[in-house]
Amino acid sequence: MSTSATASVSTHILDTSIGRPAAAVAVRLAARGGRDAPWTALGGSATDADGRCKDLPALPEGTTHVRLDFDTEAYFESHTAGKRPAEAQQDAPRARDSGVFFPEVAITFAVAPGEHYHVPLLLNPFGYSVYRGS
Repeated sequence: MSTSATASVSTHILDTSIGRPAAAVAVRLAARGGRDAPWTALGGSATDADGRCKDLPALPEGTTHVRLDFDTEAYFESHTAGKRPAEAQQDAPRARDSGVFFPEVAITFAVAPGEHYHVPLLLNPFGYSVYRGS
């Protein structure tokens, strides 16, 4: 456990449909200090070639809840561009309005002061999973 008065957050994304890191996915970070407090947008980053965000903004003191928002729509659109319609349909199921099935993934979790939270996203066109990593 850290001696810092604030929690810290990191994340990475693995595209399990291709068995590789998901690069260039925009990630936004928000925090709040209590269940009924409003969310404060803190900024964001994008995943690097290894699927990691190494420069997410620091959390303010008193943060109790964190939300990570992943822009999966742009990622999936970039990975289905140039494919024949049948291939694109197989790789990324289409929703009628947005073009992709999961246009974004929002993960909300509770944090405690001094703890580090690594929250990986396992992503594919048909679903996703998250967990508290190390």
